Amino acid sequence: MPEASTELQYDTPFHLLLAVILSAQCTDKRVNIVSPPLFAAYPTPRELADAPIEEIFEYIKSITFPNNKARHLKRAAQMLVDEFNCEMPSDIDSLMKLPGVGRKTANVMLSVVWNKAAMAVDTHVFRVSNRIGLTNNSTTPLQTEKTLVKHIPEDKIATAHHWLILHGRYVCKARKPDCHLCGISGFCKYFEKESRAKK
Repeated sequence: MPEASTELQYDTPFHLLLAVILSAQCTDKRVNIVSPPLFAAYPTPRELADAPIEEIFEYIKSITFPNNKARHLKRAAQMLVDEFNCEMPSDIDSLMKLPGVGRKTANVMLSVVWNKAAMAVDTHVFRVSNRIGLTNNSTTPLQTEKTLVKHIPEDKIATAHHWLILHGRYVCKARKPDCHLCGISGFCKYFEKESRAKK
């Protein structure tokens, strides 16, 4: 995956923020179906901040946890209007002030929008890192993030985030990893362990 990048479709940093908030415990495919009408209705934070929760909900009702996410979207837009003059902040602390934005979402924004050396750890990154041996029995996403950032060259971190996600999504799947299709099985601790167990 030499050109690895996010599979979320967006046109502005604001719309990427909305898409990433919506993607929590939901597939990118579903978010990409829902987001075009949402983006058209709310091109900037101001329109979204002024919209009733019930109206926002109608656009995202097929997404997981639509009630909570509708509130997060509106409150995040309000904060962008009130505290950031409708501009997307570009540092992790400011991003994490936004409702619905945790460390993972903030790191996605930093790596995708500004190509910063930020490692967003989702379930795929967490699982794949432990399986292949990039981390050693990490127990938390933050522990995984710190280990990966420490050992991956800085200019590769933003891309490595996507490599790990895509590898976990399409090859190193949670329940039935396709080890026979994997180009790095020769370096993988999980594959080595499974191979020994079959002997």
